[in-house]
Amino acid sequence: MRRKERYNFISEHFRHVMPEVTTELEFGSAFQLLCATILSAQCTDKRVNMVTPTLFLHYPTAHEMAKASQDDVLEHIASISYPNSKSRHLVEMARILVRDFHGEVPADMESLTSLPGVGRKTANVMRAVWFGLPAMAVDTHVFRVSHRLGLVPDNADTPVKVEKYLVANFEKEDLANAHHWLILHGRYVCLSRKPKCGECPFSHFCPSVVKENC
Repeated sequence: MRRKERYNFISEHFRHVMPEVTTELEFGSAFQLLCATILSAQCTDKRVNMVTPTLFLHYPTAHEMAKASQDDVLEHIASISYPNSKSRHLVEMARILVRDFHGEVPADMESLTSLPGVGRKTANVMRAVWFGLPAMAVDTHVFRVSHRLGLVPDNADTPVKVEKYLVANFEKEDLANAHHWLILHGRYVCLSRKPKCGECPFSHFCPSVVKENC
């Protein structure tokens, strides 16, 4: 199956089984989604969702968090991976939002990535999930699934290269959802160590499966 045919098959499948899909992170505003996404780096959404209710109860907006100290925030996220750096990033990010953006989360890539703790992946999550823009966030799941299913060539060896290839080949109107399709497929089916190929609707053309059967 040609690469473009794979994109079409995958898109048609997920449009049918997941017509409405979003992040598994829990949030009530753009600011809260940004905080949760920063916390989710190298951490599970499940773990993040365990700490954010209390965090957001104390600091529901950038204005409240900007007044906090790093230790104040650290107290609420101590069970998260890399809590020291993340608590510092959250407070600094909130203060910059208040100082430069009137406490509101910006939508453009340059402004987002100027915030502490916000890289390209986090910025694209915000752009796709909150702002509904055709953006593709590439995390470890998207990177792995894209390569295993042959959606990107072998020389797409960085997240940015994978992102650009996916953006160029998924239909624009599917991009925001496609980010979640690939993440969820990687999280629950195309696992890193023991992929559940028997449950995969794409195993008949997956290069990894075909290669094993040759």
